[in-house]
Amino acid sequence: MDASVGARLRMVRERQNLSQRELARRAGVTNATISLIESDRTNPSVGSLKRVLDGIPMGLAEFFALEMPEEGAERVFFPAAELVEIGRGKISYRQVGTDMTRRALQILHERYAPGTDSGKVLLSHEGEEGGVIISGRMEVTVGEQRRILGPGDAYLFDSRIPHRFRNVGDEDCVVVSACTPPSL
Repeated sequence: MDASVGARLRMVRERQNLSQRELARRAGVTNATISLIESDRTNPSVGSLKRVLDGIPMGLAEFFALEMPEEGAERVFFPAAELVEIGRGKISYRQVGTDMTRRALQILHERYAPGTDSGKVLLSHEGEEGGVIISGRMEVTVGEQRRILGPGDAYLFDSRIPHRFRNVGDEDCVVVSACTPPSL
């Protein structure tokens, strides 16, 4: 299915977890320009579109080669490059999917730099969460329990219990996790 330039731009922007305002700032254009393109009220020149895509950054060829989901079809597959970064700093949380409002499950590919943690204050929220350590070493604290986990080790707990994650190794720690309902 061929999608309009506006629909493609909106999809790309949302996958990057960018607001129209943030993309406009990065691209050096007005917020109205992004809005007009996405709503198909203007058809940008190749030069204008390239300037907007430079704010992502993404090339024109990649932009037009992206597979667009069929109208009304729910996305099922997510290439690694399309996971949405929702973390900050030395902890990366790459989320599967963009719109969590209709989802009961959130899946993350997490990367903790050596010495980083989820914060001094323990986390607590409704739901459950679990994960598997892919590489590195992670200290997981859940209530009064604390354990150092390595590759292949896993955790699963009630998220209402205060918890914390800390990379205690000297290499990045990679975790694939799931949380219900989405919490980030």
